[in-house]
Amino acid sequence: MKVKKYVAPTMPEAMNKIRKELGHDAVILNSKEINQGGFLGFFRKKNIEVIAAIDPQPKVEQKASPKKPERQEKPIQPSVPKAPPISYAQQDEPKPKQDENVLKEIRELKELMQHQPMSSTVAYPDVLQEVYQNLIKQEVSEEISHQLMQPLIETFYTTKSNVNEEMVKEWLIDEIRHQVQDIPFEGLSFEKQFIHLVGPTGVGKTTTIAKLAAESVIKHKKKVAFITTDTFRIAAIDQLKTYAKILDIPIEIAYNLEDYKQAKEKFSDYDHVLVDTAGRNFRDQQYVEELKKIIDFEAELETYLALSLTSKYSDMDAIYQQFSNVPIQKLIFTKVDETSYSGAMLNMVLQHKIGVAYLTDGQNVPDDISEASVEKMIRRIVGETGET
Repeated sequence: MKVKKYVAPTMPEAMNKIRKELGHDAVILNSKEINQGGFLGFFRKKNIEVIAAIDPQPKVEQKASPKKPERQEKPIQPSVPKAPPISYAQQDEPKPKQDENVLKEIRELKELMQHQPMSSTVAYPDVLQEVYQNLIKQEVSEEISHQLMQPLIETFYTTKSNVNEEMVKEWLIDEIRHQVQDIPFEGLSFEKQFIHLVGPTGVGKTTTIAKLAAESVIKHKKKVAFITTDTFRIAAIDQLKTYAKILDIPIEIAYNLEDYKQAKEKFSDYDHVLVDTAGRNFRDQQYVEELKKIIDFEAELETYLALSLTSKYSDMDAIYQQFSNVPIQKLIFTKVDETSYSGAMLNMVLQHKIGVAYLTDGQNVPDDISEASVEKMIRRIVGETGET
């Protein structure tokens, strides 16, 4: 890695030097104010000292480990008792004794489900098992999959018609709708002046914030500005500057909290100020406390967490906890077009009781973004069955 020190009167001048010599992929390691020159300690000038680095070696792609041969396993014996088939050929209504037997079996089945360890090896009646396995395949967690399946068991044993897979899918869709009915799925309200987008590196925050700006400018005819606090990579600043130029909106770069405060005052008469943040800062509780002195998170700010749908659920959950120091209004899922598995979306929604604002599925600004909805999530997980 090539590391070099730069000294300039201002941070923008230092950044220009770094950009020209090391390129757009340079990383800022440290920056501080220094005093230089003068005579006998007087007339010294303040300068900015920046330590920057670049890795001159191309990144070597990791080779995928050879896939282990699949082990042939014996068929799993059902761990859930199946109720005996109920015949309605001779009568329209079951006898009271039959009713009692069915209800007893349902109670026993639900009790067994509640006490057994959560495992994908649990076997449901055949027609339910197909739907359950699809949830697991979509990477819905085992806990949430069982949670969704329990009401379906009762419906299965009390229905009076022949049950097929499409019927079970409809029951599942209704159950998902029921469980998320109080969770908001909609785009940004644009009621607050400042809109922060947070999230880890590489999820597409900068492109997403440009899409939101384009929607606000083109669709809603709002007066919009950009602030970026993501000064870790020079390329990120240049990318947002390009979008600002295309959309003909102003941009301010905040290298510290004082810069952020000045930018906030400069854009005080704008309808919306979209802020691209350096997510790593939100791990630092002191940084959040300092930011709270400038911003009223509840009164004037909406914060949205961007997550890549290509990530594992466990990683998404860890990222959500990382940003728990600030109130997150909703999630934005990016890179939706790069995966066929959407169960992690449902996991996040049900586990944290948090809604989804947008789904993004490409790099085109402003086209590749759409408002999230419960029905879009259901279609991605269950399929096209059900109302849209």
